[in-house]
Amino acid sequence: MSSTAGTHNVMPEPVQIFFTHMEIEKGCSKATLRSYEKDLVQFEEFLSTRSESLSNPEKISVDHIRSFLAKLHGRKLAKSSLSRKLSTLRSFFKYMVRHRFIANDPMSGIRNPKQEIRQPRSLNVDQAVNLLDSKCGVEPQDKRDLAIAELLYGSGLRVSEAVSLGIYDVDTSSGLVRVTGKGNKERLSPLSDTAREALDSYLAVREELGPAIEETALFIANRGGRINRRQVNRILLRMAEEAGLYGGVHPHMLRHSFASHMLQSGADMRSVQELLGHENLTTTQRYTHLNLQHIMNVYDKAHPLSESGAVSNKQGENDD
Repeated sequence: MSSTAGTHNVMPEPVQIFFTHMEIEKGCSKATLRSYEKDLVQFEEFLSTRSESLSNPEKISVDHIRSFLAKLHGRKLAKSSLSRKLSTLRSFFKYMVRHRFIANDPMSGIRNPKQEIRQPRSLNVDQAVNLLDSKCGVEPQDKRDLAIAELLYGSGLRVSEAVSLGIYDVDTSSGLVRVTGKGNKERLSPLSDTAREALDSYLAVREELGPAIEETALFIANRGGRINRRQVNRILLRMAEEAGLYGGVHPHMLRHSFASHMLQSGADMRSVQELLGHENLTTTQRYTHLNLQHIMNVYDKAHPLSESGAVSNKQGENDD
């Protein structure tokens, strides 16, 4: 395992086999592998206090799983984090059963905790426009920063997808960007007109930012080399301050805003799912709540049985 080989060398052999499967056969990203590794290391540390180990997965019982969860719950771990750890264990033991390392799955009957509904934060249209208008400088880094923000908002990209883009992934003439999403799945996303203009303007001065360590990287940091997620976070925070958005703006908020504004404009759920690269429609459906007030406002103004709608209709009758 190239990404975290040092840790894998001390992990039990069944876990190393599982990681090889996840990396090579499943094509999991480095971020996903690091997350899985963190969870399994933590579980292995817990098992050591019970004189057990994932070296002998057949000895792990449902009681071990429940005791592990109880310990995590006692630490007031968020339900989302508990669910992620359960997902990691579920994937590991499912693999163990499928390849006959063990006969019984200790995860059988273990359910994820009921999740609190966390609504994604988003900007309204005016705030999004103000954010993008705040970056109007002529310096190369200004043009780069605007291109990043336009891409995140205009195409709904994840920040990891944006920073991993190469210069040959973007075709401003056709208005398309080739995106590599989760699980190394590729999709084509359209570019907005303003994103195309911003990208063309940035590409004309890209080499002025410094010697690119990775010559094909689309977005270059101030000192050369591929830009990273933290730098994008800082860029958006500065842009938010300049736009008077003092609550802060992070990259994923622009993705949320893209989805919300698309749905408000009448895009169907399946199309938005494709644009976002969501594997499951239920993930996309989180954004429907953002449009509830918008829908109710439209109803109130237009429906003949609503109070404001009835007033509007009477006025229309009088006008006729």
